[in-house]
Amino acid sequence: MITDTHTHLYSEQFDEDRNDMMQRAKNAGISRFFIPAIDSSYTERMFDLEKNYPTDVFLMMGLHPTSVKENYQEELAHVKEWLDKRSFYAIGEIGIDLYWDKSFLPQQQEAFRTQIQWAKEKKLPIVIHCREAFDEIFEVLETEKSEDLYGIFHCFTGTLEQAQKAISYNMKLGIGGVATFKNGKIDKFLNQIDIKHVVLETDAPYLAPTPYRGKRNESSYITNVIDKLVDIYGLSFDEISEITTQNSKEVFGV
Repeated sequence: MITDTHTHLYSEQFDEDRNDMMQRAKNAGISRFFIPAIDSSYTERMFDLEKNYPTDVFLMMGLHPTSVKENYQEELAHVKEWLDKRSFYAIGEIGIDLYWDKSFLPQQQEAFRTQIQWAKEKKLPIVIHCREAFDEIFEVLETEKSEDLYGIFHCFTGTLEQAQKAISYNMKLGIGGVATFKNGKIDKFLNQIDIKHVVLETDAPYLAPTPYRGKRNESSYITNVIDKLVDIYGLSFDEISEITTQNSKEVFGV
């Protein structure tokens, strides 16, 4: 059993061939798909996905940092409304992104902290999005750290020291296509991180692994990530699949 802990299967990029894409993933052994939220404009698409694949997909709810704009309070209210209305498997993806726009940093910090507090109230894991913002993310985690704060550092692209720091906050590392890139860097030190701290993800339709880099990513390509981890850890394909799925169960409780 293989688990994709982070995949945007409701993306418009899959509208033409979603059923075929899902079948390719299932044929490759992937049977669990965890679906992060972005903002209110995607909520209905997420629920439609869940309706069409009720045994395969597991939804999160949250406000993505790049969607933190002037109306972020309304967006947070939308998140809170749904968290109070039904169950989800995590609050995500949430965090800080300073790659595209630094002007909303205070609002991103506030939204991140608020959603962490909701996660603790709801006893849910968080799924963190971090882009060019490790120091800012760690600053918030330091003020919020506690036994009941845990989750996944999605699409981890940092250094060994940053990986160890993320793990110290009860975070698993979400490892995907970047591990297969020539300049991805994380493959150089990942063998120094115990695999009990690792979960698999694609972030589809983004960040396709080698040899698909630059093309649309899909969940079936997670097998290319596993192949890379086989080289890094010296474990078998099945062992990597089993261990990382078990790690995902520890986070999501399912």
